[in-house]
Order: sequence, then C-alpha cells, then structure tokens
Amino acid sequence: MTKRILSGLLAGGLAALSMAAVAEGDAAAGRTAAETCLGCHAVEGYFNVYPTYHVPKVGGQSAAYIESALKAYRDGGRKHDTMNANAANLSDQDIANIAAFFASQGK
Repeated sequence: MTKRILSGLLAGGLAALSMAAVAEGDAAAGRTAAETCLGCHAVEGYFNVYPTYHVPKVGGQSAAYIESALKAYRDGGRKHDTMNANAANLSDQDIANIAAFFASQGK
C-alpha cells in the first residue's frame, strides 16, 4: 500500500475512535444536564394533572433506551409537547450523558 492510502486509513480509524468516545455518556455531566428531568422523572408515583397520565420514573432504565427515546423526542419521532420542548436543544453528547446518569440510578 502506498503511504497516502495508509495515512487515509489511519486518519479514518482515528476519526472513528474519537466519534465512539464522544458517544460515550458521562454520568456526572448527565446529572447536571438532567436537572429539569428530575422534577418529574425522579418523583415516585408522579402523575401529570392534565391530561392525566403516569410519569415514568426512569432511574435504572437502559441507557440505550433513554438515548433512543430522547433522540426521538428531539427529532419529532415521539410526540409529547413537554418532552419535545425539553429535548429540542440537546446534543447527542447531552443525550448520552443524561442516559448514562439515569442508567446509573437504581430503579
């Protein structure tokens, strides 16, 4: 292989590794980012007033599930006005951090 091809492969591999590192959630950073989430999702037996529905407690939930749900709220695939508004400005890293935080909590 030529030097140019090897350099390209190395650069591509390093880029892939750095993207994987960015996708890794930081639970400590997620704790800060999840402050607004805790007002509803950390309250045992919490119900919304209108329309009335049970708000799920998400502590201990799978990080992959939380990431998937938050991205769907952010991107409009899941509809819930409050959740869509809260997720609208979250980056993929914010979502990974929040998911890592909630996954690290007991059920």
